[in-house]
Amino acid sequence: MGIRVGVNVSWFFVLFLFIFVLNSSFEDVLGNSALAFWTAVAAAFGFFGSILLHELGHAVVARREGIGVSGIDLFFFGGVMKMNSDTRSPGQEFRVAVAGPVVTFAIIVVAALVSTLLLGWDAFVAAARLRSVATDSAIDLWCSFLVSMNVLLLAFNLVPAFPLDGGRIARSTVWKITGNRNRATKVSGYLGMGFAGLLILYGVWGLTQSDATGGLWAIVLGYLLGSSARAAVAQSDFTERLQGITVADVMDAEPVAIPADLSAMQAWDDYFLRYHGWPWFAIVEADGRYAGLAHRAAVEHAAITEGGAMPVRDVASGAEDRVRFDEPIETLLGSEALRRLGALMAVDAEGRLRGVVTVEQVTRALRSHLQSA
Repeated sequence: MGIRVGVNVSWFFVLFLFIFVLNSSFEDVLGNSALAFWTAVAAAFGFFGSILLHELGHAVVARREGIGVSGIDLFFFGGVMKMNSDTRSPGQEFRVAVAGPVVTFAIIVVAALVSTLLLGWDAFVAAARLRSVATDSAIDLWCSFLVSMNVLLLAFNLVPAFPLDGGRIARSTVWKITGNRNRATKVSGYLGMGFAGLLILYGVWGLTQSDATGGLWAIVLGYLLGSSARAAVAQSDFTERLQGITVADVMDAEPVAIPADLSAMQAWDDYFLRYHGWPWFAIVEADGRYAGLAHRAAVEHAAITEGGAMPVRDVASGAEDRVRFDEPIETLLGSEALRRLGALMAVDAEGRLRGVVTVEQVTRALRSHLQSA
């Protein structure tokens, strides 16, 4: 679907640790060391595959809501879907947040049905809890284990604490009730900080009970969740000071743009050679609608190598390089596309180009406003 999927280096450590821990437990159930090892490998990839499907659920719904998705990364404690901008309404926030748990629930239902058909209910429950069963089928054990891990994943994710899915659902609820996104973010962020504190306390208690692995795991997880929640609260305080400022207030309202019908050769001569060093220009149709970006390398190739007769719109690129000109400036703060390209095309509701906003303009406007606040 065009969504980049990557893994953090820390993911490999967890993968191998996961296989190592499962291998011993599976060998007690299956009684065959080689079979237990490969079942553990399959279970590890099945679990992380479930996490990937969970994040893809978020990504697909985000795209349907008109929010760009820059990718999905698997890391130490699971996965994260990265959006190019924040949600714009409580309904969007709820739909994007709930999509992941819905996918996880669907995985649980399908795997539980398959396991119950293969084993029967009692044997399925025993296998899911890694207890000996009257079968040596690795497939039965794999399905049962997949159910149990996804149940834990679903339960954990639905805790109403930011940045977990449950915290984002809580954020959407408070946002809907109060009509204030920043207040909703603070409420869910404080809940996240409280939950993180409980996890850390649980981890310390685990260390006193000689459960070093579980204790350290809970402490590190609590620290990471708490850091993310505190960052959300801090950003909310910051964006409150930017109320009323829109993209239109900081953009260049008279950008240089290339008519879409212009030939690639003429675009190369009249724009790229004239404005030497500029890497791209916006392309606009006759009615002012934004048609994409003309990058220097693409136009040069079309003009010099391919004769340059085709209209410049045929070499246009860019699908996530635009923002509504009436959006609040805070929309730009977490924009992956703005960081990558250095600028975004500001368009109106009909898609007409109204201006260009650059990283420098945003930075200058923020510095000026915050110094005067």
